[in-house]
This record gives sequence, structure tokens and C-alpha cells, in this order.
Amino acid sequence: MNNTRRKAIKQTIDRFDSIRKKLEELVADVESIKSDVEDIQWEEEEYRDNMPENLQGSERYDKADNACTNLSDAVDALDDMIGALDFDFGDVTTYLEEAME
Repeated sequence: MNNTRRKAIKQTIDRFDSIRKKLEELVADVESIKSDVEDIQWEEEEYRDNMPENLQGSERYDKADNACTNLSDAVDALDDMIGALDFDFGDVTTYLEEAME
């Protein structure tokens, strides 16, 4: 391999590393949001579960229960998003580095 192509591969690796870092930051941000939603969900569940017995089955209870369900669904969706953003970058970088040899 000549120096021109080696240099092009090195530039590609550098760009790829930049993308990897941005995605890692994005995943960390989404994980932080997920944690916040889980905290809110926990608080809403505590609120719902500690309602006096005479309010259970009421509209107020149903709204709290519905909020808990929606918050749980949001956490699941955030988990899916995190999984979708969790790429394995090692193989690509390794292949490119080996190509430069």
C-alpha cells in the first residue's frame, strides 16, 4: 500500500473515531434521560400506591396508574434506543488499521 492510501485510511479512522465519540456522548445523554424518567416513574408509583383506599379505583387513581404505564413504556423505548445506538466500532478500526500494514 502506498503512502497516499495509508494517509486516506488514517483520515478515515480519525473521522470514524470522531463519530464514535459523538455516539458515546449521545448514548450517555439518553441514559441520563432514562434515569430521570425512571426517577419520575418511581415517584408516581409511590404516589399511586400510597393513595388512601377510598381513592383507589377513582379517576385520580386511574390517571396516576396511566401515567405509571406511560412512564414505563418511555423507559422501555429509551432502552431500545440505547441498544440501537450501541455499536461495536472495534472491528471496523481494526480492519482499517490492518489494511494500512
